[in-house]
Amino acid sequence: MPYQSPISPGYSWYEDTAGRRPDYAALDGDLTTDVVIVGGGFTGLSAATHLAKAGTSVALIEAHRIGDGASGRNGGQLGTGQRAGAEEMEKEYGFERAKALFDLAEEAKVHLLEFAETNGIEIDFRRGHLNVCHRSRDLPEYVEHAEAMATRFNYPDIAYMDAAETHERMGSDHYYGGVRDTGTGHIHPLKLVIGTARVAAEAGAKLFENTASTGITANGGKVVVKTATGSITAKKCLIAVNAYGGDIEPQTASHVMPIGSFIGATIPLGDDSPVLPGGESVSDSRFVVRYFRRVKTGELLFGGREVYAPGDPQDIQIHIRRQIAEIYPGLKDVKITHAWGGYVGITMPRKPFVREVMPNVISAGGYSGHGVMLSNFMGKLYAETVSGNRDRLKLFEDLKIPPFPGGRRFRAPLLFLALNWYALRDRF
Repeated sequence: MPYQSPISPGYSWYEDTAGRRPDYAALDGDLTTDVVIVGGGFTGLSAATHLAKAGTSVALIEAHRIGDGASGRNGGQLGTGQRAGAEEMEKEYGFERAKALFDLAEEAKVHLLEFAETNGIEIDFRRGHLNVCHRSRDLPEYVEHAEAMATRFNYPDIAYMDAAETHERMGSDHYYGGVRDTGTGHIHPLKLVIGTARVAAEAGAKLFENTASTGITANGGKVVVKTATGSITAKKCLIAVNAYGGDIEPQTASHVMPIGSFIGATIPLGDDSPVLPGGESVSDSRFVVRYFRRVKTGELLFGGREVYAPGDPQDIQIHIRRQIAEIYPGLKDVKITHAWGGYVGITMPRKPFVREVMPNVISAGGYSGHGVMLSNFMGKLYAETVSGNRDRLKLFEDLKIPPFPGGRRFRAPLLFLALNWYALRDRF
């Protein structure tokens, strides 16, 4: 019987195709180290790798299995720039700072691909991404975006697509136009998780699975992370739990909200299928974004159903197939072999939350659906901070991230009402 994550619904196509996922023992006893990391996703594993390679002793704990959370179950799309558009960042922070954040994100993209290649991690990278428009009245924004990227942000890889080109590249006439980005692409995220954990362990990082934190304290120049089976004492701590933190740390909990997102995988569509003949990934202009891609073996991986209320959804396949059929009517009866979900950590302004939440304790998360690229790089930036260079991490620490209104008790119902209102607007 396939392994079922206790924190994420469904058995994913990634788990079926990633190869063996190694086991790491649970913590048993007390340990002292330079840095302790709470969370075994992209951010934590990347930080552990870079710290260990620099000669810093580091221990990482993961409450379940490495790869059970969003890092091992997401849509696999890298994206370009920050989750908030470069033009939006410029309006809020000015051009110089927006450009610096855009350039950091582009460095993150290069870093991810180079890291995988250098360390022999096959991540099934496919180049190209289409961002498509579901309302004709929004098309001028796409023209302006392509021009701004080329002329102001020195990114010439985005080009506007009219309706005819969009229909050809999509294999569907559902959208009115969009942009094509040849400077990015999509990957197999669980292969990257497994590979990064291997590299971290080989570099000397101590990785512990099935080891949940029961409390974090910081005083007297040291940090203590307690678990049910022992404790870890360190000089510094990184909290990298993103959407799966619960109440582990109150500032993070008030700023990062989990929302459910769900994906289905079809049978291989075959070389003669008109669906995405160029192999690009896709995201659309809906507030409740639909995101999908053809993988190298021909399957269509389609995500788009979000859930804002607590609890797991029922009949993931039914809802995913309905959304597929809206875009590709010929696939209305396509067989879906896998259907799964996970939880995305979002912030109010859809920008990452990075803060020193206790002395020598930094929390990073809230990537808001843009985490494949940013979270891996955030781990590298944290390692730079430990070595004495905090300048680049500070670009994220200084972002204005307000807490969700309503506190822990009322924030989920308020978010449910707000996001469902925006989802309703997608239909008009």
